[in-house]
Amino acid sequence: MRLFKAHGLGNDYLVLVDGPPITVPTARSLCDRHRGPGGDGILEPFASDRAGAGIRIWNPDGSVAEKSGNGLRIASWWLHHHRGLAAVHTVDTGFDVVRSHVRGDEVTVQMGSATFEAPRIPTAESVQERPIDLAGDTVVVTAVGTGNPHAVVFLDALPAGPAHLDELPWRRWGAALETHPLFPNRTNVQFAKVLGPTDIEIRIWERGAGETSASGSSSCGVVAAAVRTGRVPPGSVTVHMPGGTLHVALDDAYALTLRGPVAPVGTWEAAPGFAAAWPTS
Repeated sequence: MRLFKAHGLGNDYLVLVDGPPITVPTARSLCDRHRGPGGDGILEPFASDRAGAGIRIWNPDGSVAEKSGNGLRIASWWLHHHRGLAAVHTVDTGFDVVRSHVRGDEVTVQMGSATFEAPRIPTAESVQERPIDLAGDTVVVTAVGTGNPHAVVFLDALPAGPAHLDELPWRRWGAALETHPLFPNRTNVQFAKVLGPTDIEIRIWERGAGETSASGSSSCGVVAAAVRTGRVPPGSVTVHMPGGTLHVALDDAYALTLRGPVAPVGTWEAAPGFAAAWPTS
């Protein structure tokens, strides 16, 4: 097995260059940062008859993600620079088809349109500026779908909220919201502070991965929720995360475009007998 590794602002993915198909146990083993090469997910190419390439996106817990902005940017970078795909191409995730444009180490992805319809996110019922109790703490949540589900908590909506995101117990809240009954497929969770009409700061609890330094689909979800709730106007927004910044453009129809860097790390080859250590279930 050979893998290629790259990251988008510290959010790192492994691309399966060659080897056996990924399974739930192998996904967990390969993403393990102590017993494997480690990563926030795995990108597995597959043949697609509706796009230039197919990429299945695996989470570290062995679940499959519908979409990942950073994962798709890394996949497109690799497809262009290592597989010779044109700079402008389409990628099939198995759930959706997106269009990418690679310019050197910067990749722009047209992420589709955000939705606030409960069945399409999905949520069990409408979750728009909705107070949710988390073991005695009340958070106000707006749910949005960008091809995968997101639950956004704005700092200014919290009762007597602190001035800074890191003063919140956001990791505990993120873990609780990820598996909340309102989200039948679980959810990504973001905590956001609007800095101005074109700037938002966020912290991210990613479904199946936990805390991450950056996330493209989370950035898109936060911007869509901020526009929906009247906190920022449609247009271009810079999203600030611990790993760095991404740029999200959203139009009046809630169509999203994501732009940001990809940093290659290198290749990894499994040692003889590595697969023998994988669990079977």
